[in-house]
Amino acid sequence: MLREVTAVRYVTPLREGGSMPGLVEADDHRLYALKWSGAAQGRKALVAEVLAGRIGQALGLPVPELVRVDLDPVLARSEPEQQIQEQMRASGGVNVGLAFLSGAFNFDPLCFQVDPETAARVLWFDALIGNVDRSWRNPNLLVAAGRLHLIDHGASLIFHHHWAGAAGWIRRPYDAGDHALRRFAGDLAAVDAELAAQVTPELLAGAADAIPEEFLLDEPGFEHPRAVRDAYVAQLLARLAGPRDWLPVLPHDESEATA
Repeated sequence: MLREVTAVRYVTPLREGGSMPGLVEADDHRLYALKWSGAAQGRKALVAEVLAGRIGQALGLPVPELVRVDLDPVLARSEPEQQIQEQMRASGGVNVGLAFLSGAFNFDPLCFQVDPETAARVLWFDALIGNVDRSWRNPNLLVAAGRLHLIDHGASLIFHHHWAGAAGWIRRPYDAGDHALRRFAGDLAAVDAELAAQVTPELLAGAADAIPEEFLLDEPGFEHPRAVRDAYVAQLLARLAGPRDWLPVLPHDESEATA
């Protein structure tokens, strides 16, 4: 389960990304980048944020803490921009927050070096979840205190937008052509052998259990939230099973690059 906090103060919009998250202070006196449940991307973007983020955390990847944020829409009164006000008012109740990284700056692949193993681990993780939002144009990576942090996984796990055709996603190859860390990535085969063994049914079940139940209610084709959680686990286990030919193939000169 996600740790639960309540938003007590709206600070400012974070004017990046399609959902334009907001910076809020919670009752634990910490700041969070809040992903709105009422944003145009809908609750499934938050489901992907939680499920992918918890998998990444369980694999030891640097994903900021994810929390459940309860929001009183009355806080929208302090936001002067009407569009953002409307988004906040539509997000009353349960939302998802990521721990705010003070002083963090956006990753630039031309200015910041990433060690080959870390780059390969992130690339493998993105291939597993089908993350299409880690390009060099929009890497969704932050650097804080000299360390890389992974954010914004709402565009992954796209199969859940059409469960009837979800089986077709299981073997879908991952296109890493413009991945932000491709040129840094080391031995992807070695990373695959290590990480695939770690993604157990128990790990996936724990990640799925972290999804707030409110986001899984009334999902078409499922009788109850437990069935939806089980479907996510089964889908990812099926992707891991058998030959993982969905992994990108990196030429030797690129997989050895550290430049």
